[in-house]
Amino acid sequence: MSVFSAKDFEIIDMHAHIFPHKISEKATRSIGDFYDINMFYAVGESEALLEAEREIGTKQTLVCSVATTPRQVQSINDFIAEECSAHPEMIGFAALHGDYEDIAGEVERVIGMGMRGIKLHPDFQRTAIDAKASYRVYEAIEGRLPVLIHMGDYRHDFSHPTMLAKVMQDFPRLQVIASHLGGYGAWDEAETVLYPAEQMMVDTSSSLAFMSKERALRLIRHYGTERCMFGTDFPMWSPAEEVQRHLELGLTEEEYRRIFAGNAKAFMAL
Repeated sequence: MSVFSAKDFEIIDMHAHIFPHKISEKATRSIGDFYDINMFYAVGESEALLEAEREIGTKQTLVCSVATTPRQVQSINDFIAEECSAHPEMIGFAALHGDYEDIAGEVERVIGMGMRGIKLHPDFQRTAIDAKASYRVYEAIEGRLPVLIHMGDYRHDFSHPTMLAKVMQDFPRLQVIASHLGGYGAWDEAETVLYPAEQMMVDTSSSLAFMSKERALRLIRHYGTERCMFGTDFPMWSPAEEVQRHLELGLTEEEYRRIFAGNAKAFMAL
């Protein structure tokens, strides 16, 4: 049992998804079907997210959605911007797609709307991390906006950690948040090819539920507690349960302060 509780720490959730009401139930269900997982929440809407975050005292939450086709980019970004305007505790990450015609123009537009980063999901978008189309995105945002990238899934050949290692070599000023401790289901590869780097942070979302405490600690120590940021992957998981999984790892108070909020505040200048 942990000696700490959620109320002992400031919390920033660096990975959550929200959807418009009219598609929320369908979108949430499709994620569960894709991963063959029972989603904790039936709908991934802002109200449900904020209620869940209030239970653990979350101060800010990174929200995003994925453009599975180029034509979805603008409407998703308009939605995320509207939600962040209505809820100042939300940090908006914009959707982009490597086949979108005017990537540079959309980057300027979302910056103007107050977006703080870009979200890519190689598996949903069926575009590899190191594909030419993805490089169009990196070229437009390097040195300007960080990119949150879904990492790892051996069922598909789009999001392997080795690909990200190559991208970071090719784009040394690109700020990256590697989701899921660097590799959902590909943690052995991630531990082999991804190393602590000034340009890369990792989030802890959708990871601890699939591994032993010992494995989680090894990965966190591999990257360093100064490079790990708490994330829930709402609506997949309960924020309260995700916090508890972290608290059971037996980290020090200072390490928890870094992971739960300190690293996010430094990385995002919050």
